[in-house]
Amino acid sequence: MFGYILKRLLQVIPVFVGATLLIYFLVFAMPGDPIAALFGDKQPSKALHDALVAQYHLDQPFLVQYWFYLTGIFRGDMGTTFSGRSVNDVLAATLPVTGRLAVMAIGLEFVLAVIIGTLSALRKGKIFDNAMLVMSLIFISLPIFVICFLAQYFLAVKLQWFSPTVGADNDWGDMWLPAIVLGVSLYATSMRLMRGSVIDTLNQDWVRTAYSKGLPRRRVIPVHVLRNSLIPVITNSATNFGVLLVGATVTEGIFNIPGVGNTLFHATLQHEGPTIVSFVTVFVLIYVLVNLVVDLLYGLLDPRIRYA
Repeated sequence: MFGYILKRLLQVIPVFVGATLLIYFLVFAMPGDPIAALFGDKQPSKALHDALVAQYHLDQPFLVQYWFYLTGIFRGDMGTTFSGRSVNDVLAATLPVTGRLAVMAIGLEFVLAVIIGTLSALRKGKIFDNAMLVMSLIFISLPIFVICFLAQYFLAVKLQWFSPTVGADNDWGDMWLPAIVLGVSLYATSMRLMRGSVIDTLNQDWVRTAYSKGLPRRRVIPVHVLRNSLIPVITNSATNFGVLLVGATVTEGIFNIPGVGNTLFHATLQHEGPTIVSFVTVFVLIYVLVNLVVDLLYGLLDPRIRYA
């Protein structure tokens, strides 16, 4: 087990270098002058422009700029935004906000997928199953911004159950409406995966054997069926968690959430290379660690899985 974990962690190195190099190259190749974009309509003097270009090494070749960034990363310095703020501070302020949103949304998605998917599988072909399949198809088909506006109008404006926007005060309670929107929009795929997995598991020999031994359904379903049906749902939820941490840009924009998505969107508009690449670097590490945890969970759910 330790050797497997060490091997997976060592795989982070080429993934880290490759991802940051590619993203830095794409940012480097973007047209336009990021210093001019920083000042908007009021352009700086040539002396100030040249000083800022030299300060951020924008006058250097691509590999030199990347080397400055890479050496800064190993010193724990992710760079400075063009507004003069440390990228470390920006990440520390925005990642917890998006993290809270992602945890709430994935938790809601996972619970709904397991419960509704299992009930649909146990009632295969009946009214409940058909209704849930139609509903999941609707949620898959609707764009996320449509679900956001519908939730704001009905749940926030009409029923006044939630605040329509989040803003600067973004504790756990303020995140419920956007978390519900994201959870509902993501749950449809996981629900269908859970339904298919449970149906497949119910037809396995060990389930028939459990019933033939006289075990009650309340014992067979949670112990023998659910445990072996969760792997595809966990894999999908882990992927969704990584996607949300990268930034649910549309949702964060509509609900005015000062998270990673909003910050990354504005950084892209302003060509802020250090911000974009630093955020992507953190996301790569999070993706690798989340996938490692998921792989280890496979062994707990299915004892037949062994790690070389």
